[in-house]
Parts: sequence; structure tokens; C-alpha cells
Amino acid sequence: MARAYELERTQEAGLSEGTATWQERVLVVHSPAHARRQEEGLEQRLRSARQEIEALTPPVGRGKRQITEEGRLTAAITGILKKHRVAGLLQVEHEVERESQTRYVGKGRGSAQRERQVIEKIRCQIQAVRRDEEAILAARQGFGWKAFATNAAQAALSLSEAVLGYRNEFRIERIFHRLKSRVDIAPLFVKRDDQIEGLTYLLTLGMRVLTLTEFVVRRALRADQAKLPGLHPENRKKETDQPTAERILKAFSGITLTIFQDSAGNQLFRWLTPLSEVQLVILKCLGLENVYAPLQNSG
Repeated sequence: MARAYELERTQEAGLSEGTATWQERVLVVHSPAHARRQEEGLEQRLRSARQEIEALTPPVGRGKRQITEEGRLTAAITGILKKHRVAGLLQVEHEVERESQTRYVGKGRGSAQRERQVIEKIRCQIQAVRRDEEAILAARQGFGWKAFATNAAQAALSLSEAVLGYRNEFRIERIFHRLKSRVDIAPLFVKRDDQIEGLTYLLTLGMRVLTLTEFVVRRALRADQAKLPGLHPENRKKETDQPTAERILKAFSGITLTIFQDSAGNQLFRWLTPLSEVQLVILKCLGLENVYAPLQNSG
């Protein structure tokens, strides 16, 4: 899964009341799988950058626009290298072709005494795009490496536990992303601190419901080795065993519950929109099928 080593260093920070000193562990981790993905990405970027650079100066022909200014060509090459993050990894050679033609000024037949002018045509041409293998090798040597730091003692947090903890960091970041983009924790249009505190508690409670719903459904699907179809509007046939809470809730967006009484006002009736097969599976995964079943056509 990974190779890692650690080292310790003493850290200190100046405070108003003095200097704080503590021991910090630096965890250096190498992931072969991550390194392979980075290498594949680099090769793809190199190919794309090379194709775009070579396309800057097409052969002369009808409809083939040529670059006549060397500065414009070098700026375009620099932009492509920067866009694909391969600056310094590709070496580009180009030349400026100049062709001079002498023509008579004006119309009519030429003569020895007639005025002439020299017209110069300039065309920039890419000669070669070469890989700098030494620079590419140097870049690859850093692939897959990450460094983490912690002040936790080794007895409380081993090296392997720390690596696994950092690998699950995306789950915490995903919660913060949901708070900001899904439940809109900011901006808060309130005036008092207790209102801010109360609304924050309420929104984080909603996040817990989303997280728990997602976890329970995924766990049930994994136990049954099943997948849910129809949660992706762009592809109704697509199946997934890792549905998000947002897609799960959206699957119930068309559900309505109607409650009415008879003309005498003695009996109360309830009518629930018929549930689809996917909705029934989700309710079963959540253990809520008995909650919704009594609401269907009940009186």
C-alpha cells in the first residue's frame, strides 16, 4: 500500500509570555499507486502539449493560418507548456523563414527604368519538439511522495495509523464542502452570537443526517451486494453501490402525501404517491419501509 519513514524535530514558537517548544514527528510517505497515476497523467500532458505546439504552425495551404511574428509564437508555446504543467520538460525548436520577392510598382509591363519594391514574407515554423528526459526523470522522482506532521506521540498514534488517518482526510473535507455548498452555512443573516451558534448547531445536525443516511444505505447495499439504478438523470441505466445522500433524497422529490376527511368530518384519509422500486429499496436499506407503508391509501 505504501512505504514510509519518520523523523523527529524540535519546533518552537514565540509567544507573548515566552517561547513554546514541542516535539514534532514528520511522516514521509510514498504511495506506488499514486506515483503511477501521476506518471500516467504526466505522459498524457506531455502528449497533449506536443500536439498543440505542433499544430501552431501547420503546412502552407489554403485556409492554413500562419504565424508571422516570432514573439507571438514563443508566447503561444509558453502558454501551452504552462497550461499542461510541463514547462521545462519539453524543448521546442523553431525558426523564422523569410522569403523576399521583387515586384514592379503599379500595373503594366516592366522595364529597366520602372520602380521596383521588395516584398518580404515571414513565416514561423516549429522544427522539433523534444522531451527533456533528464528533467522528466527528475520530476518523476518526486511522484507519490507526501510529508505529514503531527505532535502526537508514537504510543498514541503509530506511523501506519497516521497514514491511514490522513488517507481518510477527504471524508472530513467533504463534510465541510457540504456545509458550504449544500446547506449554505454562510452567509448568516443574524445579529446575535447565540443566533449564529444555534443556526450552526442546526445545520451541522442536518449534516449528520446526510452523512448517516449515506452510510446506512451504502452499508446495506454492500451487505446485499446490490446496486441502485436510476439515481443519475443523465444516465438512467447507470447503477451504483455508493449513492450520495443528495441523490438518495432527490429520488423522493416527487412524493406527495395528501390528507383529507370525509364529508361528515368523522374519518381521516391519507394517500401517498405510489413508490417506485428504487424508492422501496432505499427505504428497506434505511429500515423505514414500515414507516411509509401505513401511509399508502390508509384511512
